[in-house]
Amino acid sequence: MDFINELLKKVKEEIGENNYKNYFENIEFDKEQNDILYFKVPNQFLAKHIQTKYSSIIENILKNITEKKYKISFFEKKQNTKRLNLKEKELNKNLKEIIHSLNPSYTFDNFIIGESNKFTYQACKNSTLEKNFGKSFNPIFIYSKTGLGKTHLLQACGHECLELGKKVIYKTAKDFMKDYQTALLNNKFESFNNDYKDCNLLLIDDIQFLGNTEKIQEEFFHIFNDIIQKNGQIIMTSDVAPKDLNGIEDRLKSRFSNGIIANISVPDLDTRKAIIKKKCEVHEIDLNNEILNTIANYIGESIREIEGIITRINAMKLLSGQMITLELVKNLIKEYINEEKQNIDIDDIFQMISKEFNIKISEIKSNSKKQEIVKAKRIVIYLAKELISNSTTELAKNFQMKDHSSISHNIKKTQELIKKDNEFKNLIENIKNKIINLKSKDF
Repeated sequence: MDFINELLKKVKEEIGENNYKNYFENIEFDKEQNDILYFKVPNQFLAKHIQTKYSSIIENILKNITEKKYKISFFEKKQNTKRLNLKEKELNKNLKEIIHSLNPSYTFDNFIIGESNKFTYQACKNSTLEKNFGKSFNPIFIYSKTGLGKTHLLQACGHECLELGKKVIYKTAKDFMKDYQTALLNNKFESFNNDYKDCNLLLIDDIQFLGNTEKIQEEFFHIFNDIIQKNGQIIMTSDVAPKDLNGIEDRLKSRFSNGIIANISVPDLDTRKAIIKKKCEVHEIDLNNEILNTIANYIGESIREIEGIITRINAMKLLSGQMITLELVKNLIKEYINEEKQNIDIDDIFQMISKEFNIKISEIKSNSKKQEIVKAKRIVIYLAKELISNSTTELAKNFQMKDHSSISHNIKKTQELIKKDNEFKNLIENIKNKIINLKSKDF
C-alpha cells in the first residue's frame, strides 16, 4: 500500500531512531484485510512487545495519514534459521529473553503515582535518563511490603533502558542463584560472569533471597562492583531495608546503601482509587462510586490484590454477562481479605476517634470550641462521609447542627489540611485503616 513507507517514516520520527532500529527495522508489511493492517516481525516476543507498546501510536499516525481508522496486528514471520548467521541468532535469542522476562504492561506510563510511591518513582525515572545513567542514582534499593509496585517500577526501568539501546538483565534473586549453579555444573562460569558483568542495567528482584548463600554472595559482590565501575546501573528490590537483610554480608549491605534507598508505603485512599480506575479503563469496566469506594477501602494493603479483584470482575462480566453489583463485589472481596469485616457505622468512627484522642464521645458531639475537640469532630465528619457515605443531612443530625452547610464546611477544612499537612494526612490514613480492620463478622 502506498502509505506504508510514509507510515514507517512518521513512526521513526515519533519514537526515535534507537527505538525504531531495535523494534521496527526488520518488520514487513503483509496485507490489509477488513481494515486491519498485518505486519510480519522476526519473532512472537517482538510481535507482542510492539503490539502492546506501539499499536496505539501507529494507529493514530495512520488516522492522520489516511483519515481512516485502521487496526494494526503483528505476527511472527517464519524464518529459515539455517540462513541466519550466528550473530543474528544471538541477537534474536537475547531479544526474546529480555522481552519474555519483562511484563509489557509494567511501564512508567501505566504506574499510578501517589504520596506513598512518588519519591521511588522519581528516583527510578531519573535513573533511566541518559545524563544520569550509572551516576547520580546508583544503586537504587527499593523496599516495601509485597504487592505495592516494586516489580512494576523495576521492570519499567528495564523497558525505558531497552529503548535507549542499553543491554538489560532482569532477574529475581532466585533466578540469579539458579544461573550461578547451572554455570558451575556445566563448567560455563566464565560465560555466566561475562553475561552479567557486560550488561548496562542489572535489575534484581527480591534480593533478600540471596541471604545465607556465602559463595553466591561473593560472586554477586564482584559482579556488582564491576558494573558500578563501568558506569552501569543497578536497581534492586527487597521486602526490607538493606540494614534489615538477614544473612547478607555487611559489605553487600554497605554497597546497597551507597546510593538511594527508596521505600514504597501502603497507598492512600486517593491512590487506591486512581489505581482501580486505571485498571477498570484497561478492562473497559464501569464501576459506580459506591463499588469503587468499597474496593478501595477494603483492599488497602496490596496493589496486587486490587489487580486480582478487577481481573475477577472482568471475568465475571465477560464469561457470565452478570451485572456488577455491590453484593457481587463484596463476595469477591471476601477471598482477598484476611478476615471478613462488618459494615462500618458512625458509632465505630466515634469510638475510634474517642480512643485515639482520649476524648469522650459526648464531648466530640458537643459545641465545644476547644482546638482538640474541634479537630476530633472534623475527623469524625470527614471519615463518616468517606467510609460510609453518610449524607451531610444525616451527619448534621448526629452533631445537632441546624443544617448541612456546617458539615460541608468541616469537610472542606479537613480536605484543605490533608493537602497541606502530611503529618495530618498520615494521621487520617492510620485512623481510617484501624476502623476498616476493626470488626470481622458480617461483611
